[in-house]
Amino acid sequence: MSTRTTSRSTRAALALTALAGSAALAALPLTTASAAPGDGLAVQYRTSASGATADQSEPWFKVRNTGTTAVELSQVKIRYYFKADSPTASYRFACSWAVKGCAVVTGTFGTLARPTATADRYLEIGFTPAAGSLAPGADTGDMQLRFYQAGWQPLNQSDDYSFSGARTAYADWSKVTAQIAGAAVWGTAPAGNEPTDPPTPTDPPTDPPTGGGQTLFDDFSYTSHTDPALASHGWNVRSNSGGPGVPGATWDPSKVTFATQNGSTVMNLETSSAGTGSTTVHTEVLTKTSKFRNGTYAARVRFSDAPKYGPDGDRVVQTFFTINDLKAPMADDYAEYDFEYLPNGGWGEPANILYTTSWETYNPDPWQAVNQHSESRTSYAGWHDLVVTIDNSRITYYVDGALFGTHDAAYLPERPMSINFNQWLIDLNGQTSTTPRAYDQQVDYVLHVKDQVLTPAQVAAKVAALRGAGTSFVDEVPAS
Repeated sequence: MSTRTTSRSTRAALALTALAGSAALAALPLTTASAAPGDGLAVQYRTSASGATADQSEPWFKVRNTGTTAVELSQVKIRYYFKADSPTASYRFACSWAVKGCAVVTGTFGTLARPTATADRYLEIGFTPAAGSLAPGADTGDMQLRFYQAGWQPLNQSDDYSFSGARTAYADWSKVTAQIAGAAVWGTAPAGNEPTDPPTPTDPPTDPPTGGGQTLFDDFSYTSHTDPALASHGWNVRSNSGGPGVPGATWDPSKVTFATQNGSTVMNLETSSAGTGSTTVHTEVLTKTSKFRNGTYAARVRFSDAPKYGPDGDRVVQTFFTINDLKAPMADDYAEYDFEYLPNGGWGEPANILYTTSWETYNPDPWQAVNQHSESRTSYAGWHDLVVTIDNSRITYYVDGALFGTHDAAYLPERPMSINFNQWLIDLNGQTSTTPRAYDQQVDYVLHVKDQVLTPAQVAAKVAALRGAGTSFVDEVPAS
């Protein structure tokens, strides 16, 4: 996590999605699709913002399988049609709550090829593969969705094709459409805008990366935090004060050490406390420059559930992440991509949880977050291979070779970032004892490959090849 100073207690409740265009779909040729025999859906709609004008539109949906075969939700798309309040208006999507979890619900905006008096845009709702399938007769349960203008200008809903202020309880609604694998199975689109038309993006497409393949690799073969090679290789061991974490805590470079384990040097970050801010020590290692953007990031990290000495229970955060600076509250060029393990819970969680989070922006005071996250509530004590890939369409997280979460194009970075590892305490509420205790987080290696998306297996092969060639450090990534 970054060095922000504010509380993030609402993080688990906020998984907000920002504006995403449909650039990838715009490049597809027009095709036709037909639903398989037995496929069918019905979409129920209600609104919790029923006024003709509102700060945000709140279309809530349930999707029911009316067919005779199971439907993979990742093949389902729902479109809600509306009239933009101005030709240049841009919109952001958010999922407030969903029975299946907001992390599996996506929202993108598109522009209709043939605008009508009541519709020139649409919000398309989709699902990630983690949403699973919908059995015959089953429904998704409640999906409490909303969208709003990027500048929070009031919305005029009265002229929106799919809006009905009278629908404050769920009922079938034919003014939204649904597709399975591109085939229309429900609803009526605005005249001349069948939902199988390829969408026109609201934002211009991003050019695909050129070149790429330049590599940063470090297996942390250093002697101490004062080893001149550590600094010359572009690393900063933090010593400045400030957040995140316990007020009054220090960041101590001497608690970043290096040791040989099983023939390989590992970096150890030690965080300790004796129950007060002045006795709390955090640790962080980060690149001096912010020059990393699209591509593959990987690290082998050892998380710890228990302290190496002293009483357990502190709300410790163990991390691997990339980040750039927040230039102003809610600035839309902020970016951050986190692996954060909380062995003793925190942020409203009672026990072990691993988060992966993609950030669009945030406001430190009052706290407001725009992000998308995935999580797993189980122990991750021990060594783990962590991989996150960023291309022009998505952010994908893997843990030990398995897909952990896929996040939307809305969260892609606009500016380069640094690479960071840190370990810190959220607060001292989890353990109030004044008995000294300390926690370790270890790092075996870090890898970044610019503008190339590697599979976890390709990451492992690349690391093995580098080590096999006797390479302990290389940095080919050009300054941004």
